[in-house]
Amino acid sequence: MSVYDKLQALNITLPPVATPAAVYLPFVQTGNLVFLSGHIAKKDGKVWTGQLGKTMQTAEGAQAARSVAIDLLGTLHAAVGDLNKVKRIVKVMSLVNSSPDYTEHHLVTNGCSELIGQVFGDKGTHARSAFGVAQIPLGACVEIELIAELA
Repeated sequence: MSVYDKLQALNITLPPVATPAAVYLPFVQTGNLVFLSGHIAKKDGKVWTGQLGKTMQTAEGAQAARSVAIDLLGTLHAAVGDLNKVKRIVKVMSLVNSSPDYTEHHLVTNGCSELIGQVFGDKGTHARSAFGVAQIPLGACVEIELIAELA
């Protein structure tokens, strides 16, 4: 089953690449690696704001991370032209806007990792880092970046 068949089965439509909010590129390819810049969570087309452990619970944070994964896939599609060219999702790095005592950053990030696994199967298993941070641009609850290897 192609990546696009899996996306369709999950009822996911890939969004277009978002216009950068500052001075950076949405993606850069070097050799067979594609680096995607951090994408912030959005809900209903607007920044999904909140702070885990204060105004948001882990389950909602995981939903936000899943929404980021969909945006990342849209950018990756724009970068490579065909998601079936992806040999491996290499690394995901997640920043979770959280209170000082919040400790479930890894569970929030699972929202992204699980969707990538559903879409890419074994090619979607990846190395990962999940950090709690005091703030993310525009007050977003989650920001995630991704590195992919092309065949």
